Amino acid sequence: MIDHVLGRPSVKSRRLQVLGVLAFWSVYLYRGNRHGPSPIRSLSKLSSKTLTTWQTVVFTMMYLYAARNFSTLVGLASPEPMANMYDATYFRATWVLTALDAGFWTAMKIRKQWLRDIASVVFSLFYLVAAERADEKVRKVRGMLTVEHMRVSWNKGTTPILNALQNLMRPRFTRWPPRAIRIPRPSTSDYKDPVSGWLYYDGPISDLEHISKVILDIPGGGFVAMDPRCNDDKLFAWAGKTGLPVLSLDYKKAPEYPYPYALNECFDVYTTIVKSRGRCLGMSGRDVPKVVVTGDSAGGNLATAMTLMVIETATAKRRPSQMPEELPAPAGLLLLYPALDVNIGNWMSDEQMALIKDRRMRVTNKNYLKRKKMQYNDLVGTPHQSDDEDDLPSAQMSAPKTADDSTRDKALRNPNPEFSHASPQTWSKSAPSTTPPQENGQSLSHHPEPMRTRLAMSSMISYFNDRIITPEMMRAMIILYIGPHNRPDFSQDYLLSPILAPDALLERFPKTYFLTGERDPLVDDTVIFAGRLRRAKHAFHSHQTSQGMKGLPDVTDFDEKDVAEVVLIPGISHGFTQFPTLYPPAWKLIERCARWAVDLLNAAEMQEKREERRKARHHARTDSSGDEDRPLEINMTRLRGRTTNGTSKTKSEKTETSDASEEEEEGGVNGTSGRRKKRANGRGGMKHRSRSLVRLSSSEDLLGRRMQELAGPLTGLQDAD
Repeated sequence: MIDHVLGRPSVKSRRLQVLGVLAFWSVYLYRGNRHGPSPIRSLSKLSSKTLTTWQTVVFTMMYLYAARNFSTLVGLASPEPMANMYDATYFRATWVLTALDAGFWTAMKIRKQWLRDIASVVFSLFYLVAAERADEKVRKVRGMLTVEHMRVSWNKGTTPILNALQNLMRPRFTRWPPRAIRIPRPSTSDYKDPVSGWLYYDGPISDLEHISKVILDIPGGGFVAMDPRCNDDKLFAWAGKTGLPVLSLDYKKAPEYPYPYALNECFDVYTTIVKSRGRCLGMSGRDVPKVVVTGDSAGGNLATAMTLMVIETATAKRRPSQMPEELPAPAGLLLLYPALDVNIGNWMSDEQMALIKDRRMRVTNKNYLKRKKMQYNDLVGTPHQSDDEDDLPSAQMSAPKTADDSTRDKALRNPNPEFSHASPQTWSKSAPSTTPPQENGQSLSHHPEPMRTRLAMSSMISYFNDRIITPEMMRAMIILYIGPHNRPDFSQDYLLSPILAPDALLERFPKTYFLTGERDPLVDDTVIFAGRLRRAKHAFHSHQTSQGMKGLPDVTDFDEKDVAEVVLIPGISHGFTQFPTLYPPAWKLIERCARWAVDLLNAAEMQEKREERRKARHHARTDSSGDEDRPLEINMTRLRGRTTNGTSKTKSEKTETSDASEEEEEGGVNGTSGRRKKRANGRGGMKHRSRSLVRLSSSEDLLGRRMQELAGPLTGLQDAD
């Protein structure tokens, strides 16, 4: 109370207050009457006749407990904000995590390492019982958050006691432990120090010579904490379920290495894997390995931005500092609750709401959109009037734009700040005034514009009281990640906020799986980015179809599931794959992610085989067309070339045999299609009338027979039937 009276609340003032109270009562007990002042002495004599010392102590504790919870007893307690926030299983997990955070933050000032580890667990057990004290402790710490607090909280799983408990409770997925590995930088990088990582693989390193697939994981941690060993549960499960090597990067963390150092590390590792053909991991190096990139939270930001950098190497929009050669895009991405927008905004824009309300995504976004609509209703307690206005902006946003190709190309290569939560950078695009006309024409009153989309808050503000990630934590992450010497353009830098990526890059973006909690403060990033991917891909395919570009293999019926698949888990928030021991349903979600990674790699392998067959057929057609430019050759062989005993064959028959064998070989590659082609050419077992000509397939065979009919009577060498 003293610090409040002084108007300067501080920990030091409260410490002096506690010491003052303890000193006063200690002196009184030592110097004063042992039975208390006179009114208390008479009460003490009466109570000592009916109550024992034990009963007096218990009665006093009961009185203090009842006084502390008086408002709850009489129905005057404040509402519980967590009542309907999460499902029961996830809430229990957050209860344990909050107690652990409070305990570890309480003991973080202890200097002795072994004593700090023990005290952290002891304090955490206390906060498990005193849950409200834990909430209060965590709330105050997050109000004055530092990078040390964040690292203590997020790296607590690597402490000896908690790590031992996790190892005991984790199922055994692999027989081999993870190996520390260092990936060298490519020659095109500005940096020379290698990148650290951990390789999870259930087998000896020598077995990697027979594998050409790899999962590249970029862990989260707010850009400031959490190495791969904090994600052992997920990474062990992926390595065991897929049977593939999982490389998890231990990139340098902010604030010591601010943006874009970690992004360049991820890009350099991907470049080294591709250019070395996997030899940096122990692979044979015969083929370029297929890579699936995964990332959670801040790692999802880095994974997406790295993929955009890779795609840039294959486009005209290449930065001068980039390498001259093209890099193949990953086989696919797997993003878990990614942080794709570093702009913390309050309100959803019309463009964002149009993406969310897309009719094709209403099943996936049903519950998520319902909570958006109920935000105003929860505050005022009145129902909404109508939902008809929800369809207007979506139709307007999806309407085709009439512009020439140059304008379209220019628009595609510019970032899209309208999909970010950043404030508008200019006021030049303000809508024309729609104020109703007044009779006198002199009114200066402000009137609201007609409603296009209902007012909706961003998920970061809607779930500001989340128990895992709060706006204060996001603010600290962004400040630390950007650093004190950077001033990026938040409305243009799509490598910092991938949600701003231009459509020209999204058109080439590989298939992406999204897995996010429905109550996650970052769920907007997932839904908006997935919507932008679908829209950019659909526009690209429509443009190619309208231009008649049907020859490309990917210009077929557009399927949105080939672009992005979004799974929103109801009743949960952020980081659920990092603590499956506390949240058991996360094991099934981790297994689902492993299946997705395998599906992406298998799909990429099948696509590569189809591309190779297509190139082989194209090469064969090119060779065949080249023969047409040669002079016409007519083989006129006399009937004496035939032998009655059938023991000898003419040269033309040998050529026919070789041609037939080539067709059979082609049929073996293409399956039954080769056999059908063989029958269509009239070679399915029928005897040839003349063996004197080299019979070619299709039009060339027809030309040969036609020239034989013309030249035979002139030369006198025509074969008799």
